[in-house]
Amino acid sequence: MTDRDLDRDIDPDLDLDLDLLGAEPVADPAADRVAAPRSGGAHRHRKPSRGSSRKRDSGSEGTGGGNNSKGRRGRTVAALLVVVIMLGGLGGGIWYGGSKLLSTFGNTPDYTGAGTGVVTVQIMPGDTASDIARALAKADVVKSPKAFVSVAQNDSRSTTLQPGTYRLRKQMKAAVALDLLFDPASRLLARVTLPEGFSVAQTLDRIAARTQLPLAQLQAAAKDTANLGLPSYAMGRLEGFLYPATYDIEPGTTPLRVLQMMVSQFNSVAMATGFEQRAKSAGLKPYDALIIASMVQREGHAAEDNPKIAQVIYNRLAREIPLGIDATILYGLGRTTGPLTEADLDRVTPYNTRKVKGLPPTPIASPGKSVIEATLAPATGNWIYYVLKDKQGHHLFTADYDAFLVQKAKSRAAGLL
Repeated sequence: MTDRDLDRDIDPDLDLDLDLLGAEPVADPAADRVAAPRSGGAHRHRKPSRGSSRKRDSGSEGTGGGNNSKGRRGRTVAALLVVVIMLGGLGGGIWYGGSKLLSTFGNTPDYTGAGTGVVTVQIMPGDTASDIARALAKADVVKSPKAFVSVAQNDSRSTTLQPGTYRLRKQMKAAVALDLLFDPASRLLARVTLPEGFSVAQTLDRIAARTQLPLAQLQAAAKDTANLGLPSYAMGRLEGFLYPATYDIEPGTTPLRVLQMMVSQFNSVAMATGFEQRAKSAGLKPYDALIIASMVQREGHAAEDNPKIAQVIYNRLAREIPLGIDATILYGLGRTTGPLTEADLDRVTPYNTRKVKGLPPTPIASPGKSVIEATLAPATGNWIYYVLKDKQGHHLFTADYDAFLVQKAKSRAAGLL
């Protein structure tokens, strides 16, 4: 069946230009959902005025009654005109009336079985009912566009149909095809969850492990920072901007596009939290605020401790005390976990915050929204030290060095450090 055949298969008097699929969202996955059909038809018919009717009537009287075929054609045109006027008056009932006309003038071509084989069909954001129907018919999933439209417009679930690539079968009954489109198992995608606190290297490894995208291609895309949509203050540095969340990756998505999605999500969260403005109000450069948030993310274990950890960092910066954060030292060594030896602590890198005062040169991980909030709204206190004190991840916060040493010894004896 050609595209032209598919076009002819849909009655031009039916309103098929329904907004079944909306525009592609940026931040919220739920925004991918199918929009509800418009209540009014796209084709509107204007009822003739009385004057125009009389003019047509007087014209027909001048033709005489000698030609019966012309008379029959006149009556046919008049009958169709009545249908057009009725549909125009129905407004929101145009679709319903059109469906009734289909059943009156002939049966809708449809397959009868559950189908055979495997075929993939892609539904794009913004596709209308007729777009979807034509795509399914062209792939021989359904026998005719009318068959799919007929069942879709009577099924309330159609408002939740999402764009994507679907695994279907050929020659299916339209109702069965619609059911399969709602089956999550039919949608072809890779779902990747990125935890808070992952570095760029960890993120790329996770994406490669969960998708068919080669790690080398992901690493090459990560270097193309000019095309990733980074904010200007990033200055081409990617660390910290691959936002931790769950992403659904459609077949055919390029490595560059995957990373763009993650940076875009960071930008959305930054806008929602007023990140740049609030950082500047606190006397911070936005990039420095992100560096601090990344350290809080890696150091904190209990959410209620995060605002206190942020305040310790601010207090140390204000007093020009080395931050002494183990997570930055590990990052400088190319690690994320494990004990630090004396040799590790003595090794000078830009991220050894025991040796180098101030902030490390870049973030060390991607922080989540709650940690960003904790960084922008730290707790109030004069603490200079913190140390893990229990298995639940809570810390002792103190300004007393001796109290810090006592708790550190207890924590080490308990196997917490």
